Amino acid sequence: MGNPKAFLTIHRQEAGYRPVHERIDDFSEVEQTLNSSDRRTQASRCMDCGVPFCHWACPLGNKQPEWQDLLYKGRWREAFHVLEQTCDFPEFTGRICPALCEKSCVLKLSCDEPVTIRENEASIVEAAFREGYIQPVRPIRNGKRVAVIGSGPAGLTAANQLNRRGYEVTVFEKYELPGGLLRFGIPNFKLGKNIIDRRIRLMEQEGIVFKVNTMVGNEVSAKEIASTFDAVCIAIGSEVPRDLPIEGRNLKGVHFALELLSQQNRILEGIVIPPKDIINCKGKKILIIGGGDTGSDCVGTANRHKAANVTQIEIMPQPPVGHNPTTPWPLYPQVLKTSSSHEEGCIRRWNLASVRFIGEKNTLKGVEVEEVEWLPAKNGGRPEMWKTGRTEIIEADLVFLAMGFIHPEQEGLIKELSIAVDTRGNIAVDPGTNRIADTNIFASGDAVSGASLVVRAMASGRKAAAAIDKYLHPHKS
Repeated sequence: MGNPKAFLTIHRQEAGYRPVHERIDDFSEVEQTLNSSDRRTQASRCMDCGVPFCHWACPLGNKQPEWQDLLYKGRWREAFHVLEQTCDFPEFTGRICPALCEKSCVLKLSCDEPVTIRENEASIVEAAFREGYIQPVRPIRNGKRVAVIGSGPAGLTAANQLNRRGYEVTVFEKYELPGGLLRFGIPNFKLGKNIIDRRIRLMEQEGIVFKVNTMVGNEVSAKEIASTFDAVCIAIGSEVPRDLPIEGRNLKGVHFALELLSQQNRILEGIVIPPKDIINCKGKKILIIGGGDTGSDCVGTANRHKAANVTQIEIMPQPPVGHNPTTPWPLYPQVLKTSSSHEEGCIRRWNLASVRFIGEKNTLKGVEVEEVEWLPAKNGGRPEMWKTGRTEIIEADLVFLAMGFIHPEQEGLIKELSIAVDTRGNIAVDPGTNRIADTNIFASGDAVSGASLVVRAMASGRKAAAAIDKYLHPHKS
């Protein structure tokens, strides 16, 4: 390492967000960046700790110490080449990954000041695009064709890996544009869609074919694809949302979170939405049920619509700030997360269960909630919820359900191919190869694991691509 003692004198410096009064009026990315000199200084804090837990914690196996050292020394091109060996799309993970690496950084564990790994990663790849280090690669074709169904992070990664190995790759996407939930689920203020467009253009220049507005198992026969391609990789995600089937669920004004988020992203793409279907939060009282990132994304979107007020509720207890003794490392720390959207204005409440939606003339007016308490389980398992009987009504004109996703859509493709699912409703595959038994079909990402992180979906896409390559070329060295 160039400066193994820098961490003793240099503190963590984050780029931070654009001012609230500025960012609240647009959907541009909220995160800022440091200048090149400060970024190199931050990279110097990587302390050559000997056992790189950052590398261990990364689902992709990124070699963080190596490219931090190269970045500190100003060798940006080499830093990018090390980074691209393990991560297909650092421009995505560098923006939206929760940075499992930083949660395991020795400087996090010792003094709560981890290296700014995620921000450094984003800076390296942006420099690579800016300086022209990234150029289209046209590999020599091996005569085999592979279909990838779904163009989210798992599908794009599998397609990229297979294309680089010489396969002719066709990606089928049911939506209007490639990207899956990267494009239609994550708000632009976290991931600008020009970043996705830039990567898709590069992949097309490298020979990958994208067929959009194509629902496999509906407009196109899944069996026909499986028979005409040498192999198929299913990467359809886990898009069936968890519902809340309580009284009043069918009232006008109760929506799934993605109804708001995907519609807003489509509007920003210039895709026309029928006026009767438009969801607008302007001047309305908004209630978001679910305390995770998707709920936070709804908060930011509602604030940009100029909602009258925004409340986010969660059935679980409020986590502690900074450190949680119940989730020590190497567990992921369950601590209070205050996002950029929360900073823009939001009432946050915990330990509230939704009892019923209240309406008038079929239109939502509020939600009755009940305070709950969580009691330790007698045998050390999951805590038990106890209803207190203390209820209240939260006024609301619009409710967004942000309670996660349960499994992939099981009509169409899965049904046509008679694909088995596991007890959770996810596609059942051989865990070692991601292959569906006795077929030329593989699966990856959330369709296999259930809803998870973008970085884990990308790792699954790489695993599926390697398995397909081995399946089609078993004697390849």
